[in-house]
Amino acid sequence: MMEMKSRLPQIIYTLTAILTAGTVATTILYQSTSKEILLTLAITFGTCAYHFIMRLLVGSIVNSILHNKVDCCKRWFQVSESEKKIYEKLGVKKWKNKMPTYRPDWFDPRLHSWKEIAQTMCQSEVGHEIIAVLSFLPVFAGIKFGAYPVFIITSIVSAGMDLIFVIMQRYNRQRIMRILAAKSKNVYTAKNVKMLTTLTSSKDQSKI
Repeated sequence: MMEMKSRLPQIIYTLTAILTAGTVATTILYQSTSKEILLTLAITFGTCAYHFIMRLLVGSIVNSILHNKVDCCKRWFQVSESEKKIYEKLGVKKWKNKMPTYRPDWFDPRLHSWKEIAQTMCQSEVGHEIIAVLSFLPVFAGIKFGAYPVFIITSIVSAGMDLIFVIMQRYNRQRIMRILAAKSKNVYTAKNVKMLTTLTSSKDQSKI
């Protein structure tokens, strides 16, 4: 499981290269033949390439600015009781472990303290939130190219995927913050001790 996830960056870079090459190739062919099918393919390849390239750039920029040192106590990162209830109804606990992780080592309690992991979660959340917003920029390309369904569908799917990761980070982080609060007060409930044991012994440390 960990081996597969460690290859995720390579997979993303490979797909980005393929989609970019496909965009260039179909664009050149369209300019030579003026066939509509090639324009459609160029738009599709280009839109998908944008989503991959944009993700890589946002992740790199956010990391270069925040360096996984985010103030977890800021209001934006707080999870309300009503929000927790929504996550329970969505069954986040059941499906969150099935999602991939780009950098599992950043979330490994064997390598980082729980505070550092919580900060990394905040940074990850910020990155995914920015990506979700930028996912809708291609829709404006419809003004020039038409083909609004391609832009709208890919943007919605893209933003939806990133919001799933936002939910995961917020769901996991509030559990860790509760443990950190208990540790700071030197107060441990049976629930918190059980949770800490579960998190520490998890086979997939990135899915805490």
